[in-house]
Amino acid sequence: MAAVVGTGALLAGLSASAATGEGIDAQALLQKNCTSCHGSEVYTRPDRKIHSLSALQQQVEFCNTNLDTKMFPDEVNAVANLLNKEYYKFGK
Repeated sequence: MAAVVGTGALLAGLSASAATGEGIDAQALLQKNCTSCHGSEVYTRPDRKIHSLSALQQQVEFCNTNLDTKMFPDEVNAVANLLNKEYYKFGK
């Protein structure tokens, strides 16, 4: 019984970490899957096409799916949040 409770607590902790992006190296994922192809100029150009946090998250997921980067949903979220923090500055 203690093992089951311990496993449940561990899984709950993992879910919380995934939701906050803890333990994910978003910078490394960004470099490997994004800026290695197009650099950072796409995020800073005056006529950029992304105008909201939800659009940014959708774009990162679009690239993940179409380029088959194999990022998990929490990694996609972490990359989108990093891009927002460093370049876009949309509210939450």
